[in-house]
Amino acid sequence: MKRYVVGLGEALWDMLPEGKKLGGAPANFAYHAGQFLGSENTLAVSALGEDKLAEETIEALKEHNLKYLMPTVPYPTGTVQVTLSGDGIPAYEIRENVAWDNIPYTPEICEVAKNCRAVCFGSLAQRNVKSWATIRQFLDDTPKDCLKIFDINLRQQFYTKEVIAESLKRCNVLKINDEELVAIGRMFGYPGLDIENKCWLILGKYNLDMLVLTCGTNGSYVFTPGQVSFQNTPKVEVADTVGAGDSFTGSFCAAILNGKSVAEAHKQAVEVSAYVCTQNGAMPTIPEELKKQN
Repeated sequence: MKRYVVGLGEALWDMLPEGKKLGGAPANFAYHAGQFLGSENTLAVSALGEDKLAEETIEALKEHNLKYLMPTVPYPTGTVQVTLSGDGIPAYEIRENVAWDNIPYTPEICEVAKNCRAVCFGSLAQRNVKSWATIRQFLDDTPKDCLKIFDINLRQQFYTKEVIAESLKRCNVLKINDEELVAIGRMFGYPGLDIENKCWLILGKYNLDMLVLTCGTNGSYVFTPGQVSFQNTPKVEVADTVGAGDSFTGSFCAAILNGKSVAEAHKQAVEVSAYVCTQNGAMPTIPEELKKQN
């Protein structure tokens, strides 16, 4: 069986004031990894309902030439209601007990896990016991050489210390931002350490191969045992930042799988995510010249 690179977790629609857009980190990650590895080698794994939104999800995935494995379950397809305040600040209402909260561990998904080359997962899709169990089993069934990226992605109240701890034990790469790092520091009882020492502590405690820390306009770091890579955040004309973090993770993963060094992979990830910020939506096509540079 082909060895896939998998985005595992929530499949949902962002219900925006101007209309709805397909969202969810797993599809975004798989799409961007596929731009460097080939779309035939990447896969989005989740669950869909028996409704019109499920049909529209499949249409949207096909439009982006994105392979998927999303069993049908008797729950509505996921949505996030996005409202804007008077000064344009978005607020999110993530609907609960939806399809992606109830991802079944089917024989087909098990087969993908056993032949998985890399997988990216987050904390949001583990808020419900059914999907949490499926994600843990998937990770436990992956080959020893599988790249397991925990893109922590803390959302509202939808995470617990237990989910975070179990995920850290099962991953070999952690991706986290500076605000999430502060929250995790408080949760696990080391709030006094500075940013770098927190990262070194987590890297060592959980025996990680890499810890990727993004700090918005203040740049990003990749910590590996014994060394650290730093890249400035490019200054660009921002259209929107939707999917920028997922494009960073997807292109970073692809570069590592393509044999690039951590520093080269980091550079590619920064340049791709900066480009995505200049475009509308989470899944723009990466220009060929940007691919050739990397």
